[in-house]
Amino acid sequence: MQFLLLVVGLLFGTVFIVGIGERIRLPYPILMLVFSPLLASLPFVPDVHIEPDLILPLFLPPLLFAAAQRSSWSMFRLRWRSLVLLAVLLVVATVAAAAAVTSWLVPAVGCRSRLRSGRSSRRRIRSRSRRSRAT
Repeated sequence: MQFLLLVVGLLFGTVFIVGIGERIRLPYPILMLVFSPLLASLPFVPDVHIEPDLILPLFLPPLLFAAAQRSSWSMFRLRWRSLVLLAVLLVVATVAAAAAVTSWLVPAVGCRSRLRSGRSSRRRIRSRSRRSRAT
């Protein structure tokens, strides 16, 4: 029950900070960086441990919904080429960087395995976090 209250409180706090950011025209991630240490330093706030796998499905959807409400389709239609190009280029750049680091650290690994390591790095991180929870 305490965990549920904590999650609901954090969700309300996130919505509150996003609203403040809109009113003073400051990006909400900056406000979260400012308010999070302030909240953590208060003596009555308990130490909290939230599983990393829960952060994405609990807190990202409300933030994406708020961003979608503020976005305009006309701006998206105007800049769709640059958005798609950046999305594809950033994925390719990430895979290439992971392959380059793998090649540098383990020179005996073949090209196909290096690219596969760049593509599957997210899966490894997730499985590693699950193993650490089991122990």
